[in-house]
Amino acid sequence: MFSQLADMLRAQPEIALFGVLALGYAFGQIRFGPIQLGGVCGTLIVALLVGQLGITLDDGVKNTFFMLFIFALGYAGGPQFFANLDAKGLRMGLLCLVEVVVVIGLVVGATRMFGFDQGTAAGLMAGAATESAVVGTATDAISKLALPPDEIRQLQANVVTAYSITYVFGLITIVVVTSQIFPLLLRINLREEADKLWRSMGGADDGADTALAAPEMVGRVFEVTAGQGRTVGALMDPFKRRVGIERVRRGDRFLAIDAALRLEAGDRVLVIGQRAAMVEVAGQLGRECADTADFDAVMETVEVMLNQPEWFERELRVLKADRVGTIGALPRLPQNLHVVGVVRDGHAMPLLPDLQLKKRDVLKLYGPAADMQQVVPLFGLPVVRSTRSNLGYMAAGILLGVFIGGFSIKLGGIPFALGTGGGALLTGLVFGWFQARNPHRLSIPEGALSLMKDIGLATFIACVGLASGPQALTLIRKFGVALPLLGIAIAVVPACVSLWVGRRLLKIETPVLLGAIAGQQCSTPALSAIQNVAGNTTPLLGYTITYAISNVILPLMGPLIVGIVGVLNAG
Repeated sequence: MFSQLADMLRAQPEIALFGVLALGYAFGQIRFGPIQLGGVCGTLIVALLVGQLGITLDDGVKNTFFMLFIFALGYAGGPQFFANLDAKGLRMGLLCLVEVVVVIGLVVGATRMFGFDQGTAAGLMAGAATESAVVGTATDAISKLALPPDEIRQLQANVVTAYSITYVFGLITIVVVTSQIFPLLLRINLREEADKLWRSMGGADDGADTALAAPEMVGRVFEVTAGQGRTVGALMDPFKRRVGIERVRRGDRFLAIDAALRLEAGDRVLVIGQRAAMVEVAGQLGRECADTADFDAVMETVEVMLNQPEWFERELRVLKADRVGTIGALPRLPQNLHVVGVVRDGHAMPLLPDLQLKKRDVLKLYGPAADMQQVVPLFGLPVVRSTRSNLGYMAAGILLGVFIGGFSIKLGGIPFALGTGGGALLTGLVFGWFQARNPHRLSIPEGALSLMKDIGLATFIACVGLASGPQALTLIRKFGVALPLLGIAIAVVPACVSLWVGRRLLKIETPVLLGAIAGQQCSTPALSAIQNVAGNTTPLLGYTITYAISNVILPLMGPLIVGIVGVLNAG
């Protein structure tokens, strides 16, 4: 029975591929305490086991899916990567420099001590830094080496094996260290520190809840009793734009809305705004009316890419203020315009009054449909959402990346080539940046990008794991416990150095710093653990910057570490 199954899988390797993907993602969803390996690592472990049967797929399958993944990775991260190349972003980017320099130094030191080959060294770097894309760029670089095919296959197998071992230990280490050990070393209560930062940025006591999603916007009709004789401006001013009066009906006619309009008893008023503030409105105006048939105001939610310079680095609170004096140059906005979401690099940012807006942020605006056409140009360009993908744009980007990756240069005497993976990553960055500057053009939807990244990386990892299965045991027997211990060390040391640099030199608030350390490690599980301990999303303020930079820089280190170790071993 077993031999028949093995023969079938060897004869039809596509069955093995999809079986590995199914079982790998199922295994990756299993939670071991606070740790979850994820689909990619789960797929790799299952692929290495199934690969013992001697199942291989054509290299063209592996290469095609990897190029889809790496291009999509660059495309998705391009806008935020270039947006962070400013003074503040580069300041936080020092932590990414720490990550790269320390990790390369440790890998080179371990190579000298244990005599690692190029594949093992690259896999050690990829796993300990928890950056799966390094596996692809490193194996691609190894395929270009002037070595016999059998030796190349062994080196590529070593990349995958070393990665699979060190990734597990590196992931567990960075999650525990950032969320549990670092707060103890600093002798702080992370929840108290995060709450203090939240309130210093203008967050309310219940801010942790409201930051998880956009505020719920509602409309209510009230009959004026308590508010009679007061002006619209006087009634709405205490709410600081959380709510606004949209329409006023007196008898059988609607009145023009103005701050000086004085309400009379019996007026019916349509109020639009946040549900939490709406409870207080009844006490200011009067009883709520169930009959809203006469009020046909249409509200709309639009997304706009922020590209008007006058808003850059402005705090979110200025959108709710009547701008006078030093910020009087900012455009006046409709009373009932609300920002219900800020998305940065695919992450929903906490809607704190002190949140600084950045170039390329996507603002979700809620307000009267009649005002939206005039409001959008005040912020930037409307974001076009579509399910249609421009495959020609994608294919041109990958083709150009393959061409660029073919060039080779020498850095300090070390031959360095981006390879097809590095080239596609760079063109993805540029193509994604161009799309961000022109969001009104149809290109590659977010859902399609997500699928390209997921299926591209998972299929690549499955193919490499299946091919590497027979050689994996050789590396495990050779180095034994050394690889897990090195995985822990290479995860801990750069994080500790970044903690010192961030605290002592950059003076970054602790919740933000811990999020930035998770980002420099490209570890979303670590961010989740930190946020769970912190009790709010303030760590996200540091994570988005370092994640965007490291997600680009670390994959480019794959070919570099292959070149460095090659020179070391040759010497």
